[in-house]
Amino acid sequence: MKSSVWIIDFGSQYTMLITRKFRELGFTSEIITLEEGLERVKSHKPKAIVLSGGPQSVFEDKTDYSPFFADKNLPILGICYGMQILGQYFGGTVEKGVQGEYGLAGLHCAPGFNIQGLPEVSDVWMSHSDHVSVIPKDFKLILESENGLTAGIKHNTSPILGLQFHPEVHHTIHGKEVLSYFLNEVAKLKSDWSSKTMLETSLEQAATVKGSKVLCAFSGGVDSLVAATLVQKAIGNDLYCFFVNNGLLRPQDLHTIKMLQEKTSLNIEVIDASEYFLEALKNDKDPEDKRKTIGRSFIEIFEKKVNEFQASHGIKFDYLLQGTLYPDVIESLSPHKKGGKSATIKSHHNVGGLPEKMNLKLLEPLRFLFKDEVRAMGIELGLDHSWVFRHPFPGPGIGVRVLGQLSRDSIRKVQESDQILYEELKEHNLYDSTWQAFTVLLPVKTVGVKGDGRVYEEVIALRMVNSQDGMTASVTELPWSFLNKVSSRVCNEVKGVTRVVYDLTSKPPGTIEWE
Repeated sequence: MKSSVWIIDFGSQYTMLITRKFRELGFTSEIITLEEGLERVKSHKPKAIVLSGGPQSVFEDKTDYSPFFADKNLPILGICYGMQILGQYFGGTVEKGVQGEYGLAGLHCAPGFNIQGLPEVSDVWMSHSDHVSVIPKDFKLILESENGLTAGIKHNTSPILGLQFHPEVHHTIHGKEVLSYFLNEVAKLKSDWSSKTMLETSLEQAATVKGSKVLCAFSGGVDSLVAATLVQKAIGNDLYCFFVNNGLLRPQDLHTIKMLQEKTSLNIEVIDASEYFLEALKNDKDPEDKRKTIGRSFIEIFEKKVNEFQASHGIKFDYLLQGTLYPDVIESLSPHKKGGKSATIKSHHNVGGLPEKMNLKLLEPLRFLFKDEVRAMGIELGLDHSWVFRHPFPGPGIGVRVLGQLSRDSIRKVQESDQILYEELKEHNLYDSTWQAFTVLLPVKTVGVKGDGRVYEEVIALRMVNSQDGMTASVTELPWSFLNKVSSRVCNEVKGVTRVVYDLTSKPPGTIEWE
């Protein structure tokens, strides 16, 4: 998806949230690397550019940013590090911070300046050490932090805005109003994003492969289901879905696949490879090793099955369909290969080497969408609400919910405890009140009492969070009566478990999954 608004990624952990907020406001945008932006701007004129935040310092940055500023009418928004670039480039002074501003801070509007919906005093999220101490002569102060530091500047004649805080994060209460001010008042752009636009764009992309044979690595989750339904709508019965049972699934996952086979027109074939995966994983303890083994084993099983299928049916697949989402793309690709500055967080086998190994072209109609947008698309496509709003489930499955060494017994404990959690969420009408819920087996043992005897058994952690897109998450506040019921059932019904704990960590600083 090429957009006329470019977000230049300097490595901020919040960069993806900028494009997320832009879409909520009705505008498309595209995250690109600095090198790509500097090269592309020579031949293409964007409608606006955003310089994101980043961990580096302008004092070590020798980049020539003049290509971005050659057109004095090009709207530019600098956020955090991006504002420091503006300050330095236009002749202001950037000081090395002695005491940084991190976390929540008070924001004050300068006298005579206001943004619609932004009160004179509000809370914003700061994350910086260096700061603009002397404003460039062609700029004016518009926002100031409670510590008296410059928090916002605006060019007197050109559509250029600098913000020292992060308007894209949830903690900046009126951040959306600030971004709206830039898009509508400073850049004067016209809205170009909606759920209808999103569906039409994805259908157009899927229709470009009409007449080709398309292979789908189907997981049964929201992403693969929506992607498969979308492509089938565009190309018909030339889509073939294969589901690999890796033995690391929950009872509800297998039930869902059977239901989709019965209630949709998708052609879904199940491959049982549970023993193969367990054998391959027998020596892996490190979470990244487990992810890589699961990804590698998936490719081996999938490739063998597909080759047999092509030979027996006399067809040749041209494309591989994957339900890759925008967060997957950003987190999985090494930014150094593309000139970016953000860090790889963890491997995702769904964007791995399968297309190259099988000599297939990749079809990813959802790769520029966030999870909540995919759900909205599923509803637009007429899929059942219960299918579309299933909780996310990682590709490695229970493989990363058993901490450390995997075994049949440890997998069983997660399967059984997760099923209890699922049943009780449904029973208490709480399933839709949390974005994701699961259990984790911890590699520790604790003393307990069962019957009249002492036992020394393992611990299950409950993890339930709310999120829009998985980039940030908060702990779901659920009734104690529900938590007590789940704890009681797990301790009584799951052999080998004596204790249940509840994970109260938000993202950040934690990740949603434990591994």
